[in-house]
Amino acid sequence: MAQIGRLLFESNLNSEREDVLSAIIPLLKLLSLTMIGLVLSRFEMIPRATFKLLSKLVFVLFLPCLIFTDLGESITLENFIQWWFIPVNLVISTLIGCLLGYLVVLVCRPPPEFNRFTIIMTGFGNTGNLPLAIVSSVCHSSDNPFGPECHRKGVAYVSFAQWVAVIFVYTLVYHMMEPPMEYYEIVQEGDEIEEEGADHVSAPLLVEAEWPGIEDKATEHSKTPFIARVFGSISSLSSIPDLDSRDGAITRGNTPMSVTCFAGPNKVARKIKVVAEQTPIQHILQPPTIASLLAIVIGIVPHLKEFVFGDDVPLAFITDSLEIVAAATIPAVMLILGGMLAEGPNESTLGLRTTIGIIVARLLVLPLVGIGVIALADKLNIVVAGDHMFMFVLFLQYTTPSAILLGAIASLRGYGVREASALLFWQHILALASLSLYIIIFFKLMSFI
Repeated sequence: MAQIGRLLFESNLNSEREDVLSAIIPLLKLLSLTMIGLVLSRFEMIPRATFKLLSKLVFVLFLPCLIFTDLGESITLENFIQWWFIPVNLVISTLIGCLLGYLVVLVCRPPPEFNRFTIIMTGFGNTGNLPLAIVSSVCHSSDNPFGPECHRKGVAYVSFAQWVAVIFVYTLVYHMMEPPMEYYEIVQEGDEIEEEGADHVSAPLLVEAEWPGIEDKATEHSKTPFIARVFGSISSLSSIPDLDSRDGAITRGNTPMSVTCFAGPNKVARKIKVVAEQTPIQHILQPPTIASLLAIVIGIVPHLKEFVFGDDVPLAFITDSLEIVAAATIPAVMLILGGMLAEGPNESTLGLRTTIGIIVARLLVLPLVGIGVIALADKLNIVVAGDHMFMFVLFLQYTTPSAILLGAIASLRGYGVREASALLFWQHILALASLSLYIIIFFKLMSFI
């Protein structure tokens, strides 16, 4: 009996050691790539312009190739129906994150102009490049816990939610990062001096890291409190229609009561229309999004899929070429991240208490909530039965730090650039520990699922 007990103890000890190594080694691989990028940038062995060009290559070529080849080959009409919870879970994780951000505002009391900033930085996580890198690193070894189709399925699952994240960026995130009216009035008094300061402190690589050229999408109202002006009936903005006018034919003084009653709702509707027209939703069709949609369309149509994906299909040479190009995605992404971290954190006026509050909520509290949500989904048979990679990707949507893309949006809106830079720096530094902890926990829970 003593011999059997000792063998069981050693077996459990080896199992625990394997779980820890399976969680930590993939992250150490990514850390090594990041450190190479950091060293190359810090010692100016590669100029910053090269990192910016590399980020454009990732955005325009490498990432779309990765998404198209893996998502297109994995998805079918049946899978399309089964995977519905992946984008829904992204919405749920974002809403829960925003709720936690609101609690951070109540508890930590940041400067009033950073209330919405705090909420969005807590709520919107990195759902693209970093999860792809983690999945690729975990699946790199042949003895990974997810089986031989680990990489292809993981990339397909992550890519399937890309379009939801992009819609969030150009709607919710874009408007939540709008500069507050009070802040904008202070900037207007300082005028060019403030604007020059903002340009100086913005980190170019932070802006270009995940979405190169996003600042080219700026409109004349991008750096103004447009919604506050519209709904505050501020008429100094020349391009906003006179919302109180009714073609000169109707005034409040001589309008019948029935018409006056409808004037309020009509005015609100017109204001909403003005805001909607200034929402840059047309920019969602970027290369990664186009690759996702194209892969989905080809994948769910059997005749098209048989022509494009497979070993002996007519266009196999093209998909093979795209796979070769796609292999450069993860190394390039981590090198860019290293170059971004080499710039260090900017000075922030957000406050230490709020900064810690956002980091704790995003990296420690939200993953715990995510475990509960995924366990509930599994109990309700919402997730794909027996597919641990499916649940792992769902879990990553709760565990990653804030999206690097938020730095680009902050620069686009001309507000909170230094604060976003500081938060993203410290979150990505501390995420190594939090991701290791929660991936170990996930691997432990896999045996109970």
